Amino acid sequence: MGPWLRSAGLVAGSAAAFAGLRWALGRLPMPAHVRRDATRSWRWRNLLVSFVHSVVAGVWSVVGVWRMPGAFVDLVHATSPSGHLLLCVSAGYFIHDSLDIILCRQSRASWEYLVHHGMAVSGLFSGICLNRFVAAGLVSLFVEVSNIFLTLRMMMRLGQLPFTTFYEVNKYINLVMYFLFRLFPQAYLTWYFVRFVEMRGQGAFLMVNLVLLDGMILVYFSRLLRTDFYPDARKRGPENEKKFLND
Repeated sequence: MGPWLRSAGLVAGSAAAFAGLRWALGRLPMPAHVRRDATRSWRWRNLLVSFVHSVVAGVWSVVGVWRMPGAFVDLVHATSPSGHLLLCVSAGYFIHDSLDIILCRQSRASWEYLVHHGMAVSGLFSGICLNRFVAAGLVSLFVEVSNIFLTLRMMMRLGQLPFTTFYEVNKYINLVMYFLFRLFPQAYLTWYFVRFVEMRGQGAFLMVNLVLLDGMILVYFSRLLRTDFYPDARKRGPENEKKFLND
């Protein structure tokens, strides 16, 4: 089996595994507030799968970079079988999540996720199919460590769970994790590409991807600050209930 076909099989297998995980997690009990509404029920199941991916990919990416010789020094050529496998697993998750959003008719409310997932899969393509920029892909997946706490936050808000103290503690942890595992790694990736990667062909495409993700991350950060730390400045309205990224 050729390397491209094997990589495609790993990605497809990952997408199927996450679909199975979604089915299994969907059998678990839901909070009463979630259970009463079809959209909230879908969001809850979607967030459960996202949480599992964040835990797995977040820990795996950090350990993978730590065990990969020269990962931070050479983001282009540093690679490992474990790192390549993680890129396939995460690409499969992004594909599964995109299909979940589309097939469950949540595209309008979640279009930003679809854009993000499309950029993520295309950005991981180099590592998956060409075995280049594998280390860069792993560093970009550091964001999943931040997503662990961000997803917990969203689930507490969605389910209106009575964990006020935990929510207050988590929002500060979430802020720290956002800086450490989302803003700093993204800033390092952008600096590295500007400094060391030739802006032609594949390098130029990935650089455009990075810049667009930089913008999205800053927008999400402003939403997080506005919602958790400046709630009076957040415009509220009944139409926001159906918007996935509103929280």
